[in-house]
Amino acid sequence: MYGTVETIPYLCKRCYSCVRECPAIAIRVEQGQAVVMSERCIACGHCVTVCSQNAKRTKSEVGFVLGEILPRGNVVAVVAPSFPASFPDDYAKLPSALRKLGFDKVCEAAFGADLISPEYLAEIEKDGKQTIISSACPAVYNYIEMYYSELVPNLAKVVSPMVAMGRYIKETFGKNYSVVFIGPCIAKKSECKDEKVEGAIDAVLTFAELKEILEDKQIEMSALDETNFDPPEGLIGKSFPLAGGLIKTADIPGDILEKEIIVVEGRSKVEEILNELLDNKINASFIDILFCEGCIKGPAIDSNLNYYSRREKVINYINDRMKATDKQVWKSNIYNARNIDLSREFEDRDKRIPTPDEEQIKEILAQSNKFSKQDELNCRSCGYTTCRDYAIAIAKGLAENDMCLPYMIDKLEKAYKELQETQEQLQSAEKLASIGQLAAGVAHEINNPLGTILLYTSLLKKDLQKKLESPQPIEDLNLIVEETNRCKNIVSNLLNFARQGRLKISEVDIYDLINTILKPVRIKPEFNGISFSVECETHDTVIKGDSDQLKQVFLNVINNACEALEESEQKKVTIRISNIDSYINVEIRDTGSGIPKENMGKLFTPFFTTKKMGKGTGLGLAISYGIIKMHKGDIRAESETGKGTAFIIKLPLNLQ
Repeated sequence: MYGTVETIPYLCKRCYSCVRECPAIAIRVEQGQAVVMSERCIACGHCVTVCSQNAKRTKSEVGFVLGEILPRGNVVAVVAPSFPASFPDDYAKLPSALRKLGFDKVCEAAFGADLISPEYLAEIEKDGKQTIISSACPAVYNYIEMYYSELVPNLAKVVSPMVAMGRYIKETFGKNYSVVFIGPCIAKKSECKDEKVEGAIDAVLTFAELKEILEDKQIEMSALDETNFDPPEGLIGKSFPLAGGLIKTADIPGDILEKEIIVVEGRSKVEEILNELLDNKINASFIDILFCEGCIKGPAIDSNLNYYSRREKVINYINDRMKATDKQVWKSNIYNARNIDLSREFEDRDKRIPTPDEEQIKEILAQSNKFSKQDELNCRSCGYTTCRDYAIAIAKGLAENDMCLPYMIDKLEKAYKELQETQEQLQSAEKLASIGQLAAGVAHEINNPLGTILLYTSLLKKDLQKKLESPQPIEDLNLIVEETNRCKNIVSNLLNFARQGRLKISEVDIYDLINTILKPVRIKPEFNGISFSVECETHDTVIKGDSDQLKQVFLNVINNACEALEESEQKKVTIRISNIDSYINVEIRDTGSGIPKENMGKLFTPFFTTKKMGKGTGLGLAISYGIIKMHKGDIRAESETGKGTAFIIKLPLNLQ
C-alpha cells in the first residue's frame, strides 16, 4: 500500500503511544523506534494525533500540487464539507483564498455526497439478509479489507463523496481538468492512490497542509472577500461530516429505519461492531461506520475547537446555505449526472498474522520475568493492552523484548547493583594491588635480616647450652626464635599476597578437596567438639583451577569458621556445595557470634583482623580474595550477629 504515514526516527522517544492507539498493529518497534509498516497501515492517522513528539508525519503532496498541478492550469479544488470546523472564523472566505492560490474552480465535496446518496438508498432497500457496511470512509474499508476480510462482501460497492466528485468533474468539465481534494482526512491520501478508483483525484491536501501553504504564500484570509463555491453546490450532502450524516443525506424513509440502521463512530466502537458482525451477533440491515467521531474530528482538521463547537460551525454553515441554494438547479445537476459510474469494488487483502501457540507465548512472557498471571501487570506501558498481547506481538515480529517498562526497571536496577559491586571490587582490587606492591617490597627487605637473626640466635643458643647451667637464657633465646619465625610467617604471607604468579590449572574436584582439608582439621585439639557436615547438592563438582591455591582458600575460611566458634555453645560448621548455572557454589557456614555490621566492608582488606593478638595477621582473607578473583570467581560473606556467618565462594566450572 501507498505509505501514507511515516516515522521521523530522531523524534521518536519510546513512549509507544502510537502502538497503543494503532488498531491495525501496523507499528513495529525497531531498536526502540516505532516504525509504521506501510503494508499494514490503514491510514487512519490516529498515530499522528497521539504523538506528542510530532514523530509521525503524513506523506505530503504540497510540492506536487504547487510545483506541477497548479502551473498546468484547469485545476479544481474540491473541499470537504467539514471545512467550517477547521476555518471557524473565516470559512466563508476559503473559496477566495483557494482562487488566490491559483485554483481555477473551487467546489464542494458535498455535491459528491448528494450524488452517492441514492446509491446507498438502493443498497439498503435491497431485499437481502446481508448487513451492508458504508464504504465512504477509506480507513474503515482498509481496515475491513486487511483485518476483517470475511466482511469484504458486506461493503457497499459505492464510491466515496470525494471520488464521486472527482468523476463528476472529469466527466462534466473535461478529462483535462485536475482535481485536488482538500479535507481533514489522512486516509484520503491512500484512497487517492487506490487503483480501484484511480484517476478520479490527482492529489490530496489536508486542511493543516493548506494552512501551511497560505502562511508560506502570505495569504491572509481575514483580508479576503467572502465568496461562494463554484457550482455544482451541495445540499443535504453538507451534513455528511456529522454523526449519521450519510443517513440524513440519503433521506432514508422511516420504515427503513425500523429495520435497524446502526451509526458507529470512533476506533474502539468500530472494532467492537466489526467483531460483533463477524460473530453473527448483528442483524441490522445497514451500518454507517466512520473511524473518527465524524469527519469534524478528522486527524488533520487542525482546529482548537472542541467537538461540539466544530459541530455547531458546520450546522450554522448548513443552515445558511440551505436557504440560499436553488433546489431546482441542484436537482437538475443531480439528474444530469445520472450516467456517471459511482460504483467500485473491494478486495481481500488479509494482513493478519497467525497467533503463536501457547508454549511460545509462555516462553516470551518468561523472558520478561512473567511466570504466572500475577506477574502480568497489564500496565500498558509497552503500548499493548495486556502482557499477553505484548508477548503475541513479539512472536509476530512486531515488538521488542525491552519495551516492558517494569521489566526494564528491574533489569536496570540489577545492572546498577552489579555496576556498584563491580566498582567496589575494582576499588578493592586497586587497593589490594597497591598494598601488594608495598608488601612485596617490605617483605623482601625484612626477610634477609630476619634470616640473619634466626641464624645467629640458633648459633648462640648452641654455645650457651654448652656453657650455662641456668635454663633462663636458653628460654629467652627460644622466645626470640619463636617470635622471629612468626615474623617470617608474616613475611611469607605478605609474599603470597603480593605474588603475581600464574595459576597451575588442572582438574580439581571441590568435594574431594574439601573432605581432604577436613581430615586434619577434625583432629586438631583446639577444634575439639566442633561438628562438621558436608552437603553436596550436585554431582558436577569438578572444575578447572589451581588445586594448591584453592586448598589454601578453603583451609583459611574453614579455620576462620572454627576459630569463630571458640565461645559458642553450639559448635557447628556446615559446608554446602551446589551448582548454579555454570558455577559451583561452596557455602561455609558457622554458628558463631557473627561479624558486626561495621566490619563487613573490611573483611578482605589486608591486615584487618578481629582475632586476638598473635593469632592472626589479617592477610588470610585478602589472599583468599585474590586467589578467587584469579579464578574469575567471587567470594562474599553474610553474617548476622549472634547467629553466625557464612562465606559463599563462587567458582566457574570452566576457567577460560
